[in-house]
Amino acid sequence: MKKYVLDLVVTENMRLHEHYVLLKLTSGQTLPEMRPGQFAEIRVDGSPTTFLRRPISINYVDKTSNEVWFLIQLVGDGTRHLGEAKKGDIINVVLPLGNGFTMPEDTSGKLLLVGGGVGTAPMLYLGEQLALRGCRPTFLLGARSDKDLLQLDLFSKFGDVYTTTEDGSRGEKGYVTQHSLLNQVRFDHIYTCGPKPMMMAVARYAKAQGIACEVSLENTMACGVGACLCCVENTKEGHVCVCKEGPVFNIDKLLWQI
Repeated sequence: MKKYVLDLVVTENMRLHEHYVLLKLTSGQTLPEMRPGQFAEIRVDGSPTTFLRRPISINYVDKTSNEVWFLIQLVGDGTRHLGEAKKGDIINVVLPLGNGFTMPEDTSGKLLLVGGGVGTAPMLYLGEQLALRGCRPTFLLGARSDKDLLQLDLFSKFGDVYTTTEDGSRGEKGYVTQHSLLNQVRFDHIYTCGPKPMMMAVARYAKAQGIACEVSLENTMACGVGACLCCVENTKEGHVCVCKEGPVFNIDKLLWQI
């Protein structure tokens, strides 16, 4: 897909949580096509300690309002600076980058979308696109506490939502791979994004059950175009740049111990 370098305008910056913001951006022109699982490299202006763009998953594309959304976890100077953006500010982005999730040919299959922490971000757009194709996906979302479970009202528009929290404040207590749903329903395809240990656990479950599974890796991606070699992952096809060949991979191509 063609990549674009765009100056986008902030339409809204919502503080969802102490550590998360939802940044909505628009353009005077129609935004380019974007696929679930792709990401953007966002330039951080005005931060003296931030020199590289920040790779952020595409959370949602609202074609009605011509907006692209980014769910941003405030973890460093760069993301905290983005968290201070105000309506009307101009933010430079490169998008869409990488390869996204595979859309199923059989829309009658049972699809499970597993997200952990800020890894829930790409699951929203994926869920909407699956719903538009006639699917009814199931979301399994995990977090440390109920305060860290974000956008649940939006997820519920596109499918059935199940949750886990480590402290038991919402949903079942524990990790997503411990949810009772996994022992009750046989899924045909699993998509997941989140902390690597979580994705590896989901991949082990999928492989043991013989279920097709795609993971969205979160390796450090400095350039987004495969030039800097910061995000290299060793696969069955050799070393590849996650930003260019991924970030979405079928687990059968990875060399994880699963």
